[in-house]
Amino acid sequence: MGLRTYIREHFLEDIRPYKPASLTQPAQLLDAVSAWKGLEMIIGDIITRFGIGREKCIEFGVEFGYSAVVFSNFFERVTGVDTFEGDIHTNNKQEHFQQTRERLKPYGNIHLVKSDYRDWIVRDNQRYNFAHVDIVHNYKETYECGLWAARHSECVVFHDTESFPEVRKAVKDIARATGQQLFNYPHHYGLGILVDTKSIAKRK
Repeated sequence: MGLRTYIREHFLEDIRPYKPASLTQPAQLLDAVSAWKGLEMIIGDIITRFGIGREKCIEFGVEFGYSAVVFSNFFERVTGVDTFEGDIHTNNKQEHFQQTRERLKPYGNIHLVKSDYRDWIVRDNQRYNFAHVDIVHNYKETYECGLWAARHSECVVFHDTESFPEVRKAVKDIARATGQQLFNYPHHYGLGILVDTKSIAKRK
């Protein structure tokens, strides 16, 4: 086996583990069932560690709104994009846009959009400080949405890097394609963290 082949096949082992300097619970949390619970404790640490701006956050995969509320603690505006109809990997497959919008009404800086990510990314050319990708956990969709997010934000986090190998593979490949720094937090089903340090340096 050649060196390049070895590196390619073992790239998964080269993801740097993310070790937060501190764990802090945000002031506002949504009382809802979520596989995301626990990850709210490291978001402030990620933002501080990499010097990420706090103006705009975009989230692909809102579901019931738990993570959107977490992000609302840290960013002036959070845009949540979702079909609100579930997918093959979710338990709830009923349309729930209105229910989620009502649930998140108290959080005035969250703006929800009922849209497939594919329709959104072809028309949005904005830059964001932070992005979250937690859509259907297949390689193609995660890669396509995640690559757009990596090219339009300072930092992208991907849920379920530990529980879905296809998500982890997509995140690795996005890191390769963009040359951005890749970390992984292994707890609570895993959170891949992709950081565009060049973009952050330019902003500063």
